[in-house]
Amino acid sequence: MKQVLELLGFVALVQGVLGLLHEFTHWHVGLLRRLGFLDGYGVYASVALVVLAIALFAVAESRRSD
Repeated sequence: MKQVLELLGFVALVQGVLGLLHEFTHWHVGLLRRLGFLDGYGVYASVALVVLAIALFAVAESRRSD
């Protein structure tokens, strides 16, 4: 379970950083830019993904390794 949480945290972190990179440099990277309902809210969604990643890493760290 710990590895799954770490993997999900890593994916969320990468997509959040790529979303911020897209918003500030207009490079066409990341998956958030493909979601039409997030138009105009890309920065907020990217920051939310980074915060989610930090929370997932914290939960994974608190879990016992099996």
